[in-house]
Amino acid sequence: MDLSASTVLVTGANRGLGRALAAELLARGATVYAGARNPAQVDLPGAKPIALDITDPASVAAAAQATGDVTVLINNAGSATGTDLLTGDLDNIRLELDTHYYGTLSVVRAFAPQITANGGGAILNILSVLSWVSFPEHGAYCAAKSAQWSLTNALRLQLADQGIRVAGLHVGYMDTDMVRTVEAPKSDPADIARIAVDGIAAGAYEILADDPARQAQPALSGGVSALYPQLH
Repeated sequence: MDLSASTVLVTGANRGLGRALAAELLARGATVYAGARNPAQVDLPGAKPIALDITDPASVAAAAQATGDVTVLINNAGSATGTDLLTGDLDNIRLELDTHYYGTLSVVRAFAPQITANGGGAILNILSVLSWVSFPEHGAYCAAKSAQWSLTNALRLQLADQGIRVAGLHVGYMDTDMVRTVEAPKSDPADIARIAVDGIAAGAYEILADDPARQAQPALSGGVSALYPQLH
């Protein structure tokens, strides 16, 4: 795919991986809409800031109405409440699902017809290693990301005939504000952005961006004992 001839919408583009994705795309000659709940926070030269709260259907509809030329959609906007499924606030659990599952679905439903009308293109959903393996202390996030992975698989099948290639990017911890309190090895968001954009350009369906993702994927076929060796 020739990204220099593409118009891309990146959600959650005001910071972290979203900003890095927008910067990488701009460097490759793409036209970039940088979606953010507060577009004034978008500080990337060359990007076109656009108001977009993916949990607000009216905001999503307004963004679709304000564009019209999008050929690539990157669903990056996310939340991480650190909520335990058994003891955490149910409102936080709903927020994770509203963001990662319903929010992603809402944006796809709004922009897929636009991408098709413009001759087809691509959608990339930013997933996680935690789409595949769950940590109890982040149970709400893991559940929402697993749902988003299932959503990605379904949309991949449904949109193929419309000329839209749907990809998922799986990645572990990145050095962003979202996980600033986590003590673990973290990837540079700029490196992950480059890998993600390379994957879109190559037409990949599944992009494994780091070692944790590459290790988790084969463990899926090993069942519970491979994913959770602490269980006997």
